[in-house]
Amino acid sequence: MSAKTTSSAVSPSTSRGRTFIYFGAACLALVGLGESTYLTALHLAGAHVVCVTGANCSAVLGSAYASYRGIPLAGVGALGYFTVFSCAILAAFQYRRASTFLGLTVGVMFLTTLWLLYLQAFVLHAFCEYCLFSAALIFLLAGLLVAAPAAREESLPHG
Repeated sequence: MSAKTTSSAVSPSTSRGRTFIYFGAACLALVGLGESTYLTALHLAGAHVVCVTGANCSAVLGSAYASYRGIPLAGVGALGYFTVFSCAILAAFQYRRASTFLGLTVGVMFLTTLWLLYLQAFVLHAFCEYCLFSAALIFLLAGLLVAAPAAREESLPHG
Protein backbone atom coordinates (compact mmCIF):
# COMPACT_ATOMS: atom_id res chain seq x y z
CA MET A 1 0.00 0.00 0.00
CA SER A 2 1.41 3.37 -0.98
CA ALA A 3 1.78 6.26 1.46
CA LYS A 4 1.00 8.66 -1.37
CA THR A 5 -2.41 10.32 -1.32
CA THR A 6 -4.57 10.50 -4.36
CA SER A 7 -4.63 13.90 -5.98
CA SER A 8 -8.40 13.73 -6.58
CA ALA A 9 -9.13 13.89 -2.84
CA VAL A 10 -7.53 17.31 -2.32
CA SER A 11 -8.67 20.43 -4.14
CA PRO A 12 -6.17 21.53 -6.82
CA SER A 13 -5.70 25.08 -5.46
CA THR A 14 -5.06 23.82 -1.92
CA SER A 15 -2.66 21.19 -3.23
CA ARG A 16 -0.78 23.73 -5.35
CA GLY A 17 -0.51 26.19 -2.45
CA ARG A 18 0.82 23.51 -0.11
CA THR A 19 3.30 22.37 -2.76
CA PHE A 20 4.74 25.90 -3.06
CA ILE A 21 5.01 26.15 0.72
CA TYR A 22 6.77 22.79 0.95
CA PHE A 23 9.25 23.78 -1.75
CA GLY A 24 9.85 27.07 0.09
CA ALA A 25 10.47 25.11 3.29
CA ALA A 26 12.91 22.86 1.41
CA CYS A 27 14.84 25.91 0.17
CA LEU A 28 15.03 27.39 3.69
CA ALA A 29 16.18 24.01 5.01
CA LEU A 30 18.98 23.92 2.42
CA VAL A 31 20.22 27.31 3.59
CA GLY A 32 20.13 26.12 7.20
CA LEU A 33 21.87 22.89 6.23
CA GLY A 34 24.68 24.85 4.61
CA GLU A 35 25.13 27.11 7.62
CA SER A 36 25.02 24.35 10.21
CA THR A 37 27.38 22.16 8.17
CA TYR A 38 29.84 25.06 8.01
CA LEU A 39 29.66 25.57 11.78
CA THR A 40 29.99 21.83 12.41
CA ALA A 41 33.11 21.65 10.24
CA LEU A 42 34.65 24.60 12.06
CA HIS A 43 33.81 23.06 15.44
CA LEU A 44 35.31 19.69 14.53
CA ALA A 45 38.42 21.33 13.09
CA GLY A 46 38.84 23.44 16.21
CA ALA A 47 38.87 26.58 14.09
CA HIS A 48 37.94 30.02 15.36
CA VAL A 49 34.59 31.30 14.12
CA VAL A 50 34.81 34.75 12.56
CA CYS A 51 31.87 37.03 13.35
CA VAL A 52 30.84 39.85 11.07
CA THR A 53 29.84 42.43 13.70
CA GLY A 54 31.43 41.31 16.95
CA ALA A 55 33.28 38.72 18.96
CA ASN A 56 30.24 37.13 20.62
CA CYS A 57 30.10 34.17 18.24
CA SER A 58 33.16 32.61 19.80
CA ALA A 59 31.74 33.12 23.28
CA VAL A 60 28.58 31.25 22.31
CA LEU A 61 30.03 28.61 19.99
CA GLY A 62 32.90 27.93 22.36
CA SER A 63 30.69 27.58 25.44
CA ALA A 64 29.82 24.36 27.23
CA TYR A 65 26.37 24.56 25.62
CA ALA A 66 27.77 24.30 22.07
CA SER A 67 28.10 20.53 22.26
CA TYR A 68 26.50 17.63 24.04
CA ARG A 69 28.77 14.71 24.95
CA GLY A 70 31.24 15.76 22.26
CA ILE A 71 28.60 16.16 19.53
CA PRO A 72 28.37 19.75 18.25
CA LEU A 73 24.85 21.18 18.38
CA ALA A 74 25.45 22.56 14.90
CA GLY A 75 25.75 18.95 13.72
CA VAL A 76 22.42 18.12 15.34
CA GLY A 77 21.04 21.19 13.57
CA ALA A 78 22.41 19.93 10.25
CA LEU A 79 20.63 16.64 10.82
CA GLY A 80 17.43 18.52 11.64
CA TYR A 81 17.68 20.71 8.54
CA PHE A 82 18.37 17.64 6.37
CA THR A 83 15.28 15.95 7.83
CA VAL A 84 13.18 19.06 7.16
CA PHE A 85 14.49 19.23 3.58
CA SER A 86 13.74 15.56 2.96
CA CYS A 87 10.27 15.68 4.50
CA ALA A 88 9.39 18.91 2.70
CA ILE A 89 10.29 17.41 -0.67
CA LEU A 90 8.30 14.26 0.07
CA ALA A 91 5.37 16.32 1.33
CA ALA A 92 5.46 18.43 -1.84
CA PHE A 93 4.89 15.19 -3.73
CA GLN A 94 1.92 14.50 -1.42
CA TYR A 95 3.32 11.81 0.84
CA ARG A 96 0.99 12.40 3.76
CA ARG A 97 3.23 10.94 6.48
CA ALA A 98 6.02 13.25 5.38
CA SER A 99 3.98 16.35 6.15
CA THR A 100 3.21 15.05 9.64
CA PHE A 101 6.86 14.26 10.33
CA LEU A 102 7.84 17.64 8.85
CA GLY A 103 5.55 19.41 11.29
CA LEU A 104 6.89 17.43 14.23
CA THR A 105 10.52 18.05 13.24
CA VAL A 106 10.01 21.79 12.80
CA GLY A 107 8.12 21.89 16.11
CA VAL A 108 11.03 20.26 17.95
CA MET A 109 13.49 22.58 16.20
CA PHE A 110 11.35 25.58 17.15
CA LEU A 111 11.24 24.61 20.84
CA THR A 112 14.99 23.89 20.83
CA THR A 113 15.63 27.28 19.26
CA LEU A 114 13.62 29.00 21.99
CA TRP A 115 15.72 27.21 24.61
CA LEU A 116 18.99 28.15 22.89
CA LEU A 117 17.90 31.78 22.58
CA TYR A 118 17.13 31.76 26.30
CA LEU A 119 20.63 30.42 27.00
CA GLN A 120 22.24 33.12 24.87
CA ALA A 121 20.23 35.94 26.43
CA PHE A 122 20.10 35.00 30.09
CA VAL A 123 22.94 32.55 30.75
CA LEU A 124 25.74 33.44 28.34
CA HIS A 125 24.79 37.12 27.92
CA ALA A 126 26.12 36.92 24.35
CA PHE A 127 24.53 36.38 20.96
CA CYS A 128 25.94 34.54 17.97
CA GLU A 129 25.06 35.90 14.53
CA TYR A 130 25.04 32.43 13.03
CA CYS A 131 22.75 31.19 15.79
CA LEU A 132 20.38 34.11 15.30
CA PHE A 133 20.33 33.47 11.55
CA SER A 134 19.47 29.83 12.18
CA ALA A 135 16.76 30.91 14.63
CA ALA A 136 15.29 33.20 11.97
CA LEU A 137 15.27 30.32 9.48
CA ILE A 138 13.46 28.08 11.95
CA PHE A 139 10.92 30.81 12.75
CA LEU A 140 10.31 31.21 9.01
CA LEU A 141 9.92 27.45 8.61
CA ALA A 142 7.42 27.33 11.46
CA GLY A 143 5.56 30.32 10.02
CA LEU A 144 5.37 28.69 6.60
CA LEU A 145 3.93 25.50 8.02
CA VAL A 146 1.41 27.35 10.17
CA ALA A 147 0.36 29.45 7.15
CA ALA A 148 0.00 26.41 4.89
CA PRO A 149 -3.59 25.85 3.80
CA ALA A 150 -5.14 22.80 5.39
CA ALA A 151 -5.43 19.76 3.18
CA ARG A 152 -9.20 19.41 2.98
CA GLU A 153 -10.76 16.45 1.31
CA GLU A 154 -13.62 17.22 -1.04
CA SER A 155 -16.92 15.75 0.02
CA LEU A 156 -18.04 12.97 -2.26
CA PRO A 157 -21.68 12.74 -3.28
CA HIS A 158 -23.65 10.21 -1.26
CA GLY A 159 -25.66 7.74 -3.24
